[in-house]
Amino acid sequence: MKGKLIIISAPSGAGKTTIVKHLLQQNFGLEFSVSATSRKPRPGEVHGKEYYFLSESNFRKKIENNEFLEWEEVYNGIFYGTLKSEVERIWVAGKNVIFDVDVVGGSNIKKFYGNEALAVFVQPPSVDELKNRLRNRSTESEEKIKIRIAKAEKELEFAKKFDVIIVNDDLPKALIEAEKVVAGFLSGKNENDKI
Repeated sequence: MKGKLIIISAPSGAGKTTIVKHLLQQNFGLEFSVSATSRKPRPGEVHGKEYYFLSESNFRKKIENNEFLEWEEVYNGIFYGTLKSEVERIWVAGKNVIFDVDVVGGSNIKKFYGNEALAVFVQPPSVDELKNRLRNRSTESEEKIKIRIAKAEKELEFAKKFDVIIVNDDLPKALIEAEKVVAGFLSGKNENDKI
């Protein structure tokens, strides 16, 4: 059985992972597509759960072998991508796929699958709020936060390439909106009926 695909993309710190985790708890028959990365695991992250952690050389080998649905060198030497085998694994299990990917990856997956995929862009209320959220995480240096903010400003321009934009200025409201949009898509409602 071939399932559908739900793509949740956003600049770092906009809340996409929180929304994905919430949607996985609903009864939508979704399974999380674990992305691959060449970055080192953060404390508490588990290989095969948050990411498939690959060496840079192994990642490059998989690129050469055309094993990725999409991939990107997000920062110098740091790759992220979606393995084709991951989508197949989830479909074979009879589930729909949900992605938590950056905006370039999300727009590439949408291009590849077209109407089989729903692309949702989670937008922060403002760049200043994004800075606050990244600082409150306390997982990265000020220098890394500045790099992420510069990247986020560019990523916000991608919003128009997505089917739906959810502004995450009120998390409970954003979660309900995400549920409605996903439920509508999975039930086969018309594009205009999503919100």
